[in-house]
This record gives sequence, C-alpha cells and structure tokens, in this order.
Amino acid sequence: MRFNGNRVVNGAGRTNQPKAEEVIEVFYERIYAFLRRLTANDSDAADLTQRTFSRVWQKLPSFAGRSSLGSWIHRIAYHLYVDWRRTDRHTEIRSDAWWAARPAADAEPDEIVARQDLQAAVYAYVDSLHPDLRDTIHLHYYQELTLQETAETMGVALSTVKYRKHQALMELQKKLSSPGTLLKSSSTSK
Repeated sequence: MRFNGNRVVNGAGRTNQPKAEEVIEVFYERIYAFLRRLTANDSDAADLTQRTFSRVWQKLPSFAGRSSLGSWIHRIAYHLYVDWRRTDRHTEIRSDAWWAARPAADAEPDEIVARQDLQAAVYAYVDSLHPDLRDTIHLHYYQELTLQETAETMGVALSTVKYRKHQALMELQKKLSSPGTLLKSSSTSK
C-alpha cells in the first residue's frame, strides 16, 4: 500500500484514529532516527518524537501542502529539538574528576605556540640557507616533490639533490641545536 499524505491530511481530525495511526506508522521511525542523531540520547529522542507527533496532530488541519507531509513533520521535529536545546534541563552536570579523566584531543595552548614558534624558526633558517640548498629543501619538503622530481625540476643529478638535502639538514640541525638561536630567530622574524 502506497502512503498518500494528501488523503491523510484531508481526513485528519482528532476523532479520526486510523489516519493518525497511518501517519505515525509511516513517519515514527524516521523522525525518531532523525532526533536520535541530533540528541545522541535514546530517551530524549523518544520524548521529542512523542512531542513531535502531538504537535503534528494539533497542527495537521492547518497543513497547507506547500511541502510534502514528511518534510513538514521533520521541520516540526527540528524546531522542537532547537527549543529543547535552548533549555538547560537536558545538560548533565559533570564532576571535576570526570573532566580530568578525559584529556583534550588537541594540544595545550602553550604547546601550540611552541610548535608555531619552532615552525617559524625552521622556516626562517631554511630561508637563510645558500640558494641551492634552500631551493632543494623547499621543493622536496614544502612542495612535497620526490627527490627525483626535485632533481628534474632543478636540472641537476639525483646525487646532487641528495647531497644538497644532506648539507641543508646538517646546517639546520646545527642552527637549531645551538643555544639561544631559536629565541633570536623568532624575535627577529616578527
């Protein structure tokens, strides 16, 4: 049997129990699944689904048919969800111990700043290298070319690229390991 939304809407009313059952039968699972994804909670989704169908039955006589019955019901469900989110009663209070047991997935702010400072220093050091060494590093690491592609791009032998890469990395390691150079570099790059 194919569902006919217009037939249900035309025959809707508080006393027409078979029509209400037909609407619920067709849309209940879809609306519940939609609200379950939004709320991430079975009991809240079930409660909002009940409210949705209560509101649908109240407003069904005013359904104008400008959209399908399904999208109209989904819109009602979504608006009820938004109203539910605005209230404070659905939030759960968590103890400090609960929060401490769940470390953040992201790095701490000071770690992020330190990483950014190091990246800026390394980039400044790369820019201060001899042009052949600098270009080798830029093409291989920043442009993500293979060593062979870097050699072809620069018009040199693969062994030359390998040598330049090794020389550049040795110079960068020396600059980064000498005391105080990171601080000097990051303060001069600003």
